[in-house]
Amino acid sequence: MAGLAPSESSCVTYYNCLALLSRHAGPAGRSQWEEERYPEGIKWKFLEHKGPVFAPPYEPLPENVKFYYDGKVMKLSTKAEEVATFFAKMLDHEYTTKEIFRKNFFKDWRKEMTPEEKSTITNLSKCDFTHMSQYFKAQTEARKQMSKEEKQKIKDENERLLKEYGYCVMDNHKERIANFKIEPPGLFRGRGNHPKMGMLKRRIMPEDIIINCSKDSKIPPPPPGHKWKEVRHDNKVTWLVSWTENIQGSIKYIMLNPSSRIKGEKDWQKYETARRLKKCVDKIRNQYREDWKSKEMKVRQRAVALYFIDKLALRAGNEKEEGETADTVGCCSLRVEHIKLHPELDGQEYVVEFDFLGKDSIRYYNKVPVEKRVFKNLQLFMENKQPEDDLFDRLNTSILNKHLQDLMEGLTAKVFRTYNASITLQQQLKELTNPDDNIPAKILSYNRANRAVAILCNHQRAPPKTFEKSMMNLQSKIDAKKEQLADARRELKSAKADAKSKKKAVQRIEEQLMKLEVQATDREENKQIALSTSKLNYLDPRISVAWCKKWGIPIEKIYNKTQREKFAWAIDMAEEDFEF
Repeated sequence: MAGLAPSESSCVTYYNCLALLSRHAGPAGRSQWEEERYPEGIKWKFLEHKGPVFAPPYEPLPENVKFYYDGKVMKLSTKAEEVATFFAKMLDHEYTTKEIFRKNFFKDWRKEMTPEEKSTITNLSKCDFTHMSQYFKAQTEARKQMSKEEKQKIKDENERLLKEYGYCVMDNHKERIANFKIEPPGLFRGRGNHPKMGMLKRRIMPEDIIINCSKDSKIPPPPPGHKWKEVRHDNKVTWLVSWTENIQGSIKYIMLNPSSRIKGEKDWQKYETARRLKKCVDKIRNQYREDWKSKEMKVRQRAVALYFIDKLALRAGNEKEEGETADTVGCCSLRVEHIKLHPELDGQEYVVEFDFLGKDSIRYYNKVPVEKRVFKNLQLFMENKQPEDDLFDRLNTSILNKHLQDLMEGLTAKVFRTYNASITLQQQLKELTNPDDNIPAKILSYNRANRAVAILCNHQRAPPKTFEKSMMNLQSKIDAKKEQLADARRELKSAKADAKSKKKAVQRIEEQLMKLEVQATDREENKQIALSTSKLNYLDPRISVAWCKKWGIPIEKIYNKTQREKFAWAIDMAEEDFEF
């Protein structure tokens, strides 16, 4: 498969490529990758599992842990106390200082109170959660100080749960389940400035759960005294368990582990679709450039939107979760107020300034020079419109998606994102990798290439809470290493005998110092960029695997154990000359 062009690779089936992965042997010793394929849409014939593991029930606080209201001790009912503990655990986090978080929390907390509690507790500012917070901090410290035997006991229990609930049987194969534990109740955080932050994520009960398994399997029994919402036998989907969460009204699933056969196949197909785009992307770009001059306003708007999706990796705009109330937009739903046009800005011509909330309420802010005809078209689209009017009033996501399908089968805005992300990584790796660098410096180059993609895709994060502290610790290590190096150099200079070993010691310390300095640079550059989102979802892993093989970088320096399992197909398939 090494170095195949997209046209060749699509002719080679996934299962033949992955015959290498015969670690999962099916009946008669056949590899699972070579087994019978089902008709279109059918995912399995047999599916059996044990169902989910529910969050443990709430344990009330000890009597000596007090809650204070308006300076006085107040004993809370069990329901109200449980929700209060969620806030207490987050007391040191900046979330609890945000007005929207506090407002949403207080509103939902009051719903859990008794009538007496409601009439007393009317102001969140008068609530004192300090004692509770200190209790949870002490619990955290106690866990850190656990004996080896106590830690082993917890580890054994987790392994028992994994053994019993962490696997399913799908068509003669024992497959690992990704997330068999149901998330416990707590407070919703959301990303960015999400309008629902602070709301109560309710406890999921068996009555909320839909089980999916085959008719001839042993159906998992619900916990005593409970029943499942529904038991389904839908072999056109791969999820095992589903429920609807109460914040966004979105459906959550228990799925197979990313390393499973079905997940690996889906991943591979996703990147092969993006590689197919490589063959026709120039034709598509020429077409939308022509369409900027169209006599039809609808065609012009579609062409400019497609240019943004291609050039800026914008989402189409239909990713809003069911029930989500945040004012988030994508390319097709941009409003006039979301862009400003600058004929000239900072020495560049035809600059478009974007400012809007994208997926997960993450702010998208960018100043981009565009082609003159795009700029003129945007001026035309904004004529005689109010700030709240749609920029692309003749376009919606279904019109755009139909057009994309006409251009190439399977083409979506996400395919453009995957293509542009992968091609950017490949180009950046070629430009940034210095053959003479050592391994830490090459890994820094890899992370810089990855960061270029994360910036393209607007994958931001808040700097970690511990960032300043960890940077200070790292700087202390660097300072100590510099002193050590100075001492070693002095010793080398004055050494008469044993100069050879002294010189080796200096070289070793120099390498250690460089490694620490590279680490510091890497951390500083990536403090507000989420590298993992693009690495796991938009970058063809074969590019990274090929780069590692070409430069002798251990794959575990790029992918952790879980990621290596997820991308097992790529690790076996790609050689050092692989081209996306």
